[in-house]
Amino acid sequence: MVVDQDQQWLLNCLTASLDPNQNVRSFAETSLNQASLQPGFGSALCRVAANKDLSLGLRQLAAVLLKQFIKKHWRENEDGFEYPVVSNEEKALIRGLLLGSLDDSHRKICTAISMDISSIATYDWPEEWPELLPFLLKLISDQNNINGVHGALRCLALLSGDLDDKDVPALVPVLFPCLHAVVSSPQSYDKYMRGKALSIFYSCISVLGAMSGVYKVWMNQFSLILEQPVQPDEPDDWSLRMEVLKCLNQFVQNFPFLMESELIAIMRPLWHTFESSLQVYLRSSVEGAEDSYDGRYDSDGEEKSLDTFVIQLFEFLSTIVSSRRLAKVLASNFRELVYQTVAFLQVTEQQVHTWSTDVNQFVADEDEGSYSCRISGILLLEEVVNTFGREGINAVVDAAGKRFHESQNEKIAGSPSWWRIREAALFALASLADQLVDAEDLGTDHANLTKFIEQLIMEDTGTGYHECPFLYARIFTAVAKFSSLLNPRILEHFLNAAVRAITMDVPPPVKVGACRALLQLLPDMNRSVILPQIMNLFSSLTDLLHQASDETLILVLETLQQAIKAGHEASASIESIISPVILNVWVAHVSDPFISIDIIDVLEAIKNSPGCLHPLTSRILPFIGPALNKPHQQSEGLVSGSLDLLTMLLKGAPSDIVKTAYEFCFDPVIRIILHSEDNSELQNATECLAAFISSGKQELLSWSGDPSFTMRSLLDAASRLLNPDLECSGSLFAGKYILQLILHLPSEMAPHVQDLVAALVRRMQSAEISGFRSSLLLIFARLVHMSFPNVGQFINLLVSVPADGHENSFAYVMTEWTKQQGEIQGAYQIKVTCSALALLLSTRHSEFAKVNVPGYQIQSNGGITTRSKAKSAPEQWTIIPLPMKILALLADTLIEIQEQVLGGEDEDSEWEEVDEVNVEGEKDLLRSTGASQSSKPSYDQLEAMARTFENQDDGDGDDDFHVTDPLNEINLASYLADFMLKFSSGDRPLFDNLCQGLTNAQRNVIQTVLNR
Repeated sequence: MVVDQDQQWLLNCLTASLDPNQNVRSFAETSLNQASLQPGFGSALCRVAANKDLSLGLRQLAAVLLKQFIKKHWRENEDGFEYPVVSNEEKALIRGLLLGSLDDSHRKICTAISMDISSIATYDWPEEWPELLPFLLKLISDQNNINGVHGALRCLALLSGDLDDKDVPALVPVLFPCLHAVVSSPQSYDKYMRGKALSIFYSCISVLGAMSGVYKVWMNQFSLILEQPVQPDEPDDWSLRMEVLKCLNQFVQNFPFLMESELIAIMRPLWHTFESSLQVYLRSSVEGAEDSYDGRYDSDGEEKSLDTFVIQLFEFLSTIVSSRRLAKVLASNFRELVYQTVAFLQVTEQQVHTWSTDVNQFVADEDEGSYSCRISGILLLEEVVNTFGREGINAVVDAAGKRFHESQNEKIAGSPSWWRIREAALFALASLADQLVDAEDLGTDHANLTKFIEQLIMEDTGTGYHECPFLYARIFTAVAKFSSLLNPRILEHFLNAAVRAITMDVPPPVKVGACRALLQLLPDMNRSVILPQIMNLFSSLTDLLHQASDETLILVLETLQQAIKAGHEASASIESIISPVILNVWVAHVSDPFISIDIIDVLEAIKNSPGCLHPLTSRILPFIGPALNKPHQQSEGLVSGSLDLLTMLLKGAPSDIVKTAYEFCFDPVIRIILHSEDNSELQNATECLAAFISSGKQELLSWSGDPSFTMRSLLDAASRLLNPDLECSGSLFAGKYILQLILHLPSEMAPHVQDLVAALVRRMQSAEISGFRSSLLLIFARLVHMSFPNVGQFINLLVSVPADGHENSFAYVMTEWTKQQGEIQGAYQIKVTCSALALLLSTRHSEFAKVNVPGYQIQSNGGITTRSKAKSAPEQWTIIPLPMKILALLADTLIEIQEQVLGGEDEDSEWEEVDEVNVEGEKDLLRSTGASQSSKPSYDQLEAMARTFENQDDGDGDDDFHVTDPLNEINLASYLADFMLKFSSGDRPLFDNLCQGLTNAQRNVIQTVLNR
């Protein structure tokens, strides 16, 4: 290709931009940026990328810069657009040059060109680039141009991710035959290209879902691919099979009925792949004798490791097993499946190396949130147990037993890796411990299981920690998981062993396992066993704090917290030693929210230990007081963390502690709320001030010597938090704070109610966070209760306060309230808001007739709701009278309480199946609550439901703040039932009229309480 003067300049700039000299590189980059504003720059880059006579590096760089250029200059009004826009003539030139370069022999260039085409297609296809897909389909069909086939496949793979349910049906008749021809021609196309064709096919059938009736023609090809043994050191083979498994997985999900017969035919090839992949995995990953390509990617950026393939294999098998219909295909072979799966769970050579040098990675990989071949294998075993019940549990236990005996034989034979399969067996059992322990109703013999577990964990007590650190770590974890089954003497043995392991010079993974065992054993162990060890344990864990970091630090802190709780009165004797160490660790990690919250939990455990509160307070306050006094001089996170620490001290503290904290910190906390612009500081200071009021109550006002000044300070803080100009995130806990004001200082707040209502309305109207609006609605609900029996006067007050865009604040608040009520969470919050709605409706105030609110969502005409449909047809709602909506919401609350006891449908079961086990379970539940097996529960059942509702944990961490509110004692079902009776009898025609607009379920539950 001839290079003109402009092209040469561009080449020189591109070359200079790769120069190691910073000055040269910077000058070249500036020149390229300036040139990008000139006409013809995009096409010039395109010519460089297409020029096969140039170096690979320069061509790649040009293609990457072209992609950036396209994003910035191709289409106006798009994110990231910068002027000037590319002319239509240059666009056409670039599109033509790129398509002509798709048959490049360099895969990296081909990938870069495909990315450029894909970037343009997001803007131009199909309207302005109708020839794109015909060109690609023609290129795929040209067997004489293998490079062109590769380029077209790569390009289509990128484009297929953006296809929707309008594009794909039209493509299927022409595209699928082309893809099938590639997949079914191993003599013409390599595994990489066949895999890429399958990835396009997978993207299309994912969009089509149940609309696609195309799977049968592909099943023969899938069988042929899976029939052959998995090859070592051949990542393209693994990738090809992985694409097959993804497609099969999609088929199974779309056509569980139709796939049953097809699966029978494909099970033999699938089993060949499963068994041969285990042999390759053992050689490559577990033993490290061959390359597993761990952490490596192909030229398209796709991971090509053996682990990725095995995980996909497990995922497909899990999909089959999780379907009771399809699992029948595996029923005769599932025991062998379990046995082979346990072998996949062995620690790999790479893991041994990584975990030995980085204990934090060991802890992270052991967490349930991580994902690996081991975790994926466990998920498969869980599905086996869930589907096959007792037989599945027996299969896991039997497989673990066989593998255990194999490890004994390997150990006798002198194999250095004998411990791996034993650790895998223990890992399988420990991971399924909950199912095994809770399986009594399935007929599992717990005595035999206990004996088996005890044999496994006691077998290696004579083996040295250094010889098999990962096995010992797993033994400790297994002891923790099965502690409810094991003999107390064995538990005591391992408690002592765990304490010794923490004090000894042993590999870090052993200490991790010891900590996990102590976490489980300490809370339930007899104090007479713990106390002789406790001082030694405190000392060792404190030493570990200095060595630990990241994940290990969190584990040590959690263990220390349990040790302090277990030691209880013994903690007082070491408080002076341990508290300073913990506080120093807190200072070092105060900017890390995950670690600092665990440290505060440890300090709270010390605080709650007998004799520790006052000395701990005397250490904390002198430190955090000055930090809060001069917040701008503190390191990142220290002010916010100090406020958290202070809140912990205040919750549930006696009056003298609260008063001391007031003297040190109250004024600084007020100043932070009034002046800080840091959202984290504002949130924590608001919670801290709420804790001051909750714990100090009325006394708090007198501690300054000027109650009116203190009250003014509290009101100023509320005013700042309700300022519409303050960021929503900074005001997030304003509702919690104001709730404490009206609960504990009601007489002082009474003169300010009208101003408070106006401020709440303004803040709600400016709030973008739904949860924040809900928290402010709770304040309105509590004010309704405080106005009783003069609720009508409170409504009048709301009517007198204006609200932008609404008739008045009553209309706005009720519209917002009825919209948000279904999203309000927490037993306390639901009690307060529901009972307040009932009080409001009881007034039959004339304003109710003037307000209409959204009622029920109008369903669309069906079909898949795409993004374009959602934009063109937003949600539509019926409009109903406010009293009808309130009655519907109260009925919904009764229905929700009912469902929490009776249980909903099993969301995981397939819609077309009837799970007899679950039906029986529901009958048992109905019998246990005294319910008849009809669809309408009795009033007595509602009482039982309410008791269940009362015992729920809010889960929001605010129990200390709510416990003092008498409304927390409401029996919601009884309260609503009484309301329904009184309201219906007070004006029956009105009540019957409102019920006409309710659903059948709502009317039924109301009739239940009326018939009591």
